[in-house]
Amino acid sequence: MENNREKGKYGEDIACKYLESKGYKIIKRNFHFSKISEIDIICEKDDTLVFVEVKARSSTEYGDPIHAINEAKRNSVRKAAEGYLYINKINDKACRLDVVLVDTYSNPPKAKHIENAF
Repeated sequence: MENNREKGKYGEDIACKYLESKGYKIIKRNFHFSKISEIDIICEKDDTLVFVEVKARSSTEYGDPIHAINEAKRNSVRKAAEGYLYINKINDKACRLDVVLVDTYSNPPKAKHIENAF
């Protein structure tokens, strides 16, 4: 892979396929609410709107990807989720914030889904 954007898209592609295999319907990818707040995947299952942060790693060099989701990242995802709800005038739907961790160094790549991650 050439750059981080391509690596990120590859990890998100794997996460989307994984979520779809679990019965999630992908609604939107890479929703930006401001210059600093973004959601990787917005999907739905069982009448719940799910905002998903994807963290992918191509090696174990930097440790477990869950550690890359710090307080600033959590706040950014929350802000983007609130923005999505506001823009789309959604105020009566169950929502949650999930994480999908992807290791792209495995063959085949592996995904781990953490519901209600933060």
